[in-house]
This record gives sequence, structure tokens and C-alpha cells, in this order.
Amino acid sequence: MISTFFRHELKAFWRSKNTGKSIAIRVVMGLLILYLFINVLVMGFFLDKFLEKAFPHDDLVMSFCGILLFYFLFDLFARLQFQELPTLRVQPYLQLPVKRNSLVRYLAFTSLLSVFNLWPFVLFAPFIVKIIATDSGAVVALAFFISLAGLTIFNNYLALYLKRKANLNGWIFLAAAAVIILIGLSDFLWHLISIRKFSFLFFGNVITHPALAVAPVLLGTVMYYLNFLYLKENLYLEELGSRKAAKYKSSTEYPLLSRFGSVGDLAANEFKLIFRNKRSRSAFIMGLFIMFYGLIFYTNPKMNSESLSVFVSMFMTGIFVINYGQFMYSWQASHFDGLLVSKVKFADFVRAKYLMFTIISTFFLLLTTPYAYFGWKILVIEVIMYLWNIGVNTTLVLFFANRNYKRIDLSKGAAFNWEGVSGNQWILSFPLLIAPYVFYGPFALLHHENAGLALLAVISLVFIFTRSFWIKKLETDFYTKRYTIAEGFRNK
Repeated sequence: MISTFFRHELKAFWRSKNTGKSIAIRVVMGLLILYLFINVLVMGFFLDKFLEKAFPHDDLVMSFCGILLFYFLFDLFARLQFQELPTLRVQPYLQLPVKRNSLVRYLAFTSLLSVFNLWPFVLFAPFIVKIIATDSGAVVALAFFISLAGLTIFNNYLALYLKRKANLNGWIFLAAAAVIILIGLSDFLWHLISIRKFSFLFFGNVITHPALAVAPVLLGTVMYYLNFLYLKENLYLEELGSRKAAKYKSSTEYPLLSRFGSVGDLAANEFKLIFRNKRSRSAFIMGLFIMFYGLIFYTNPKMNSESLSVFVSMFMTGIFVINYGQFMYSWQASHFDGLLVSKVKFADFVRAKYLMFTIISTFFLLLTTPYAYFGWKILVIEVIMYLWNIGVNTTLVLFFANRNYKRIDLSKGAAFNWEGVSGNQWILSFPLLIAPYVFYGPFALLHHENAGLALLAVISLVFIFTRSFWIKKLETDFYTKRYTIAEGFRNK
């Protein structure tokens, strides 16, 4: 049956109206992956030299054993972000005498064709052959290859399992990413654990006891079985839909959003869109990484100036407004025609955007408050730029949204995806990044920085308190361009 599924997928590919575009993309991606493979292979051949320079006082094999868990931890994080879920148009087969186990096995098998599963062998095989096989023999080298295969399979199916669960609940993805980040911080920043010691504890013993290589294989087998059961239980789309309906509360039952009525309901749907789709979710995840910008600037006396703090604070508290907002309305491209003919008032639609940006910017402000350790003035600047983001920048983003006609397909991944990108993004970035300095800059040049900050705070508050006025202006502007936007979103 697997060969039959392959033939059907190939026919679906060649009969698609976007075959030419798909081939061009695959050729470009294939060349890029080939280039990366060559670089990784070269790195693998010289891995012993890198390890000697990185750990000059440690044994070479000990250093190699110590980095393997680091690699697989990073590999899991990268898979959660970039690895695509294997797909198959299941509905036609459900009406045919095709066993569900065959469908699930096909999905499980095709997931092993990911390039992620080749990286560890390309990177580590030269070292194992050159060093470990020479020093410890072919049996130990084979044990290392088996261990790498077992951990690769484990990561492969664990990532797919988490991503499938995250499609139902976006918080699962964030929780998994947070656990991986905390493990890394516990080693590098807080020094509570040592991943190198754990890694050497296992792989160091594989050298003396090659039979331990069976353990990663067992882990991979268990993870495959869990993934297999989950797919089998949720193969029927109607069953999956009914479980979602029973498991999740409606948006009006959210404690924070219920008080906003229909606006809260629209904002809740926006949050679901963000956390359930890869590309929109990547905008939020990037915002979490930007939170570490403060450590780069505030800890460097040469870069820790008040003018630069204005930019850094605006960037940290408003990165989501900038990154997600530049594609505003494109996120709803697939159902934009439905919004035009629905009973939803566009004013409520815009208010929901304001509410969503305010909630996420507030969350990022809370994450940046520990930077008050470097001075209370930094916290004051962060609060002012937070007000600027939810007042001025949000309004600018929604204004430019009425001039964005590029659609985004949420079913596609975030990696190397330039869909929806146009010149508008470049035009939008300039006023968002430069506007604060138009008002703050002259005062900074005259050494009256406090007056400049006060002016930014006043302008921000004026925009916030006159939000109803700006919503009416945005609504009027939208109605003059709605059909042009809808036509652009229909072009695939």
C-alpha cells in the first residue's frame, strides 16, 4: 500500500495547477540543502580539530561524547520550528477497503524522509570512522551509529507528536519550547545542571558497554508507537473535530476576553490563529527571542545610551506588533471573502486587533521588567515605548494593512517562506522605527532627553485615548479599498 500511496501523491503533484511553481521552489530548496550538506560534511571531517580547540584540556573522545546531547537538544528545538508534518489526503481512502494501519504507517514512514534525519550522520560519521573505529574497534563504532539512529528516530516522532498536539492547543508548543530553553539556561546561565556530563555518562559508557546502544532504539520505538496510536485514534476528521469541540472552551468563556463581548470573541479567534499555525506562531516565538536583546545592550557600557534604550525598548515590547502586523489581514486571506459578507462589524474587527496587540505587548513588557536591574530609568523608557507601541505603532500597522494585498497560506510552513512579502513591508518598517526619533531626537540633541521622553509619552496617551477616532478613520479607509484587498487575496 505504501507504493500505491506514493503513486497517488505523485499524480496529485503533477496534476496540480501549481506544478511549475512547486518544481522551481523544490529545485531552489534542493540546491540550498545540497550546499548545507556539503558544509556540514566538511565540518564533520574537521570535527576533531574543532573539538581540540574548544576543549584543549579534555580527551578528544570524551569531548565528542559530551556534545552529542547538545546536538539532539538543539535538533529537537529546530524540528519543532521547521520540520513539516507528513500529509496525505485521507478522506478518499476512508471510504475504501483500506486499513487504517496502512494509512498511519505511510504517514509514519514518510516522516523519516525528512532531511533532519540525515544531519547527525553527515556531521558525526566522519569522526566515528576516523577516531572511534580506529581507537575502539568496529563494534563500538557500530554502537555509536545505532545510538545516533535511535535518538534521531526519537526526536523525529517526539517533534511530530508535539506538533500534532499543538495543532489542537498552541500552548503545548510554547510549553515544549520553554522546557528546552530552560534546560539550556540551566546549564549555560544558571549552572544548575551539566548537559555535557549527562551526555558523557551515556555515550562514554557505550564505549565500554556497546550493548547500551539498544536504549536509544527502545526510546525511538516507544515514541513511534505513541505517535502511531495518536494518529490512528484521530484519523477520522469528524472524530478529531468532535474532540476539539468537547475539549476547548468557547472564546467568550475566557476570563480575560469574555468582558469584551464580540470584540473579545474576535481577539480569541486571532490568538487561536497565531498559536495553531506555524508561520504566525513563529512571529510570536521570534518576539520571545528578542527579549534577550537587553542583555546585549544594557550589559555593554559603550552601547548603553538613553537614545539606544528608546530603540531597544520599542523593539522588545513591540516586535510582535511590527513582525505580525506587517502582514495584517493577510493572515485572514483564506476566509477574507467570508468576513466581507458576515455580520461582523469592521470596527469590531479593528478593535479586536488593538486588543490582541495590547495583550501581547503587555506580556512582553512584563518579560522585560527585570531589566530594571540595570537602572529604573530603563524601566521608565520601556513603559513609555510600550505605550507608543499600543498607541502609535498599532495604528500605523492597521493603516498600512489597508494597503496590503498579498495573501498568506497558513497551511504552509514558516521556514524559507516568503509568501505575502512585498514592498509594503519595507515601507512600513521606516515609520515604525524612525517615528519615535522624529519627536525624541531634537530634544536628545539639545541634551533634554527627559523632555523628549515626556513628549513620546504624551503622544502615545493621546493616540490611546483617541482610539475610537482612529478606528472610524481606519474603517472609512478600509471600505474604499476592501474589494481591492479581497481581489489580491484571491490570487494564489
